[in-house]
Amino acid sequence: LCLQVPELEKATVRIRRPERVRQIIQSLREQGVAKLQVISDFDMTLSRFGCNGRRCPTSHNILDTSRVISEDGKKKLKDLLHYYYPIEIDPNRTLEEKRPLMVEWWTRAHELLVQQKIHKGDIAQIVRESEVMLRYGHEDFFDQLHKNNIPLFIFSAGVGDILEEIIRQANVFYSNVNVVSNYMDFNDDGVLTHFKGPLIHTYNKNNTVLQGTGYFQQLSTRTSIILLGDSMGDLTMADGVPSVENILKIGFLNDKVEEQRGKYLDSYDIVLESDETLDVVNGILRYILIE
Repeated sequence: LCLQVPELEKATVRIRRPERVRQIIQSLREQGVAKLQVISDFDMTLSRFGCNGRRCPTSHNILDTSRVISEDGKKKLKDLLHYYYPIEIDPNRTLEEKRPLMVEWWTRAHELLVQQKIHKGDIAQIVRESEVMLRYGHEDFFDQLHKNNIPLFIFSAGVGDILEEIIRQANVFYSNVNVVSNYMDFNDDGVLTHFKGPLIHTYNKNNTVLQGTGYFQQLSTRTSIILLGDSMGDLTMADGVPSVENILKIGFLNDKVEEQRGKYLDSYDIVLESDETLDVVNGILRYILIE
């Protein structure tokens, strides 16, 4: 496999069932470009988890810590993060336990953001002033998909308006990119009044929030999938695809690596530990796309 995709020799790569992964990648290549689609999470998957020992912000963090949020608002949002984030990544809690708590967290955070009277016109500047970074190799990733007309579906529990602005400022918001996320709703004066439904959080990224979008139905011939995520909740992102023939699940393990390794290796075909690049994904794409 490493002969075909040398990037898989990187020290950050872990694979529990190499033979199975080899077969999936081979099948993806044989099925060809016309059948391929990529489904990806955004925060900490396409964007970086850290840089020089510091955490990079998620799309929610970018807003939460920006100049348009009052000091009191910042404190309250931070308190929510400190309370709920450990629950989100707690390996000992079941998804059933986590789901209602995630709804509670997102709902409370969104209510706090609405109170801040955020202006639509400030979003571009907020993103520009933030420390957000897309992973190394993102240009290559977006370009390869665009040139080959491969749909990229970004399924995010973050803030859609912020996320789109990040991609736009990176000059990679191509016509093949489709985003489903939590979008803000602004009034005629451009002031945030609420978030549009349905609410998407870490653990409901599946058909329940895609009803009515019909996105995957339009792509019913795209039965080969590369799925990219960084949490257990991302594993269900392809649930709406009508008939999956091949799916390769690549997981970025960013945090609590030792504790979570076993679970990630059970669930993802390829696990990338503390890897801030898209090298492996790009290598696999190159191999699949070679004539």
